[in-house]
Amino acid sequence: MVEYQVMETIFYISIFIFGAIIGSFLNVVVYRLGTGMSIVRGRSICFSCGRKLQWYELIPIVSFVIQRGKCSNCKSKISLQYPIVEIITGLVFILVFIKSSSLFFTAYLLVIMSILLIIAVYDVRHKIIPNGFVYAFITLSLFSLIWTSNFSALGGIQIWDMLAGLILFLSFAALWFFSRGTWMGLGDAKLSWGIGWFLGLYGGISAIILAFWIGAIWGLLMIMLNRIERLFLNTKTITMKSEIPFGPFLILGTLLIFFFNIDIFTLTQIF
Repeated sequence: MVEYQVMETIFYISIFIFGAIIGSFLNVVVYRLGTGMSIVRGRSICFSCGRKLQWYELIPIVSFVIQRGKCSNCKSKISLQYPIVEIITGLVFILVFIKSSSLFFTAYLLVIMSILLIIAVYDVRHKIIPNGFVYAFITLSLFSLIWTSNFSALGGIQIWDMLAGLILFLSFAALWFFSRGTWMGLGDAKLSWGIGWFLGLYGGISAIILAFWIGAIWGLLMIMLNRIERLFLNTKTITMKSEIPFGPFLILGTLLIFFFNIDIFTLTQIF
């Protein structure tokens, strides 16, 4: 029993390390996307001094800690995005291996999760959702719909789950259209289409409700912290009208519903 637990621990540590390595690549994709640089070729460089980084400066998480978050050459600060994305990717990969029992479906989920993380981080940095990756997510989500329906107790694709993507897309597209893009971006509408197919109608609506809850709490927290900060520093004022990307909240809601099967409608009745 003890030997099994040790082997299981080693296995999940290995998965975390693998995820962190993939997370390091996802960071490269986010930084290079839209710059004209290749995301698969070319050595990584310091964006401050332009020096090509050595292999020991590219070890996920570890290099950031050893270098104390600074370039070893010019001493400029390295973005916290690097270790945060690497850690999150490692944790998400562990959850995928816990969730899935099929090797093929595990590989599929790892690709899906990587795409969602790229979308989330890119949206945080640039406040826009990259079309190429959101279209890839929508396409792959259709496969998820087909896969899960084959193993459903009801058998076959349910009509509401098939329409889930379109229903969620039209809901967000309406918000985008009538607000002229001030309430919601069209990229969020496209993302919701993939979420609808990935989780089904019930799960998709649950993810969106959860995303709005988390987004509201986050917005209020940022306003409170901003007011405290302004007492000591002359910083920019954050209000409820300030632009906050919603894509990351949609993705966080999706991950929470997918991995932990949270019943939003039961929680709504309780509160």
